[in-house]
Amino acid sequence: MTFSVAGFCPETGMLGCAITSSSISVASRCAWVRSGTGVALTQNVTNPDLGPLGLDLLQEGLSPAKVLVAQAEADRNLAWRQLGVLSASGETATFSGAKALGIHATAEGKNCLAMGNLLANTDVPAAMVAAFEASEGLLAERLLQALEAGLAAGGEMGAVHSAGLHMAAESAWPVVDLRVDWHERPVAELRTLWTLYQPQMQAYITRAKDPASAESFGVPGDE
Repeated sequence: MTFSVAGFCPETGMLGCAITSSSISVASRCAWVRSGTGVALTQNVTNPDLGPLGLDLLQEGLSPAKVLVAQAEADRNLAWRQLGVLSASGETATFSGAKALGIHATAEGKNCLAMGNLLANTDVPAAMVAAFEASEGLLAERLLQALEAGLAAGGEMGAVHSAGLHMAAESAWPVVDLRVDWHERPVAELRTLWTLYQPQMQAYITRAKDPASAESFGVPGDE
């Protein structure tokens, strides 16, 4: 049903995740990121409430492992969930409930984690972690490369239809929030969206911080 990767960049402090699924609009339910706090992924038979809860608990100072314990106490149906928590220091924890669907697996690496269910094979999360650890550059690009590696390693048992790339930097708002909600090749389409957005990303950050220094908006009527 879903496979995902979360990562942290210690050089920039950026946090983010990339996710894809056979279900529509996966990023709106399963991927949660907060600046200076961490990433919370909640998938399989999803309880979206566990995402914001995970971030709140991280912000209170709980470790990812303790966040999973608290999430278990908050959700009596945890056996159906698959959860991943990444802190703003790069610490990780993952969980797959006894009722996780089909072939499922998780993997944890340096400043990253990956997981999936209804997978073609158990190697998919490890392939994503390996790709993330081997990559360089902007965090969003590294996350996208890791998601592509998961797809190349087999991905889901069936076709995926939605995908998302979500990243937080210094600002409270997400500097990257790209979503493909129904497509025959959602990961490839997400790559296209990132290629279009990347050259404009810094301009939006500048407009928020210092509008007087921002470049032209490039729209009719703007001089």
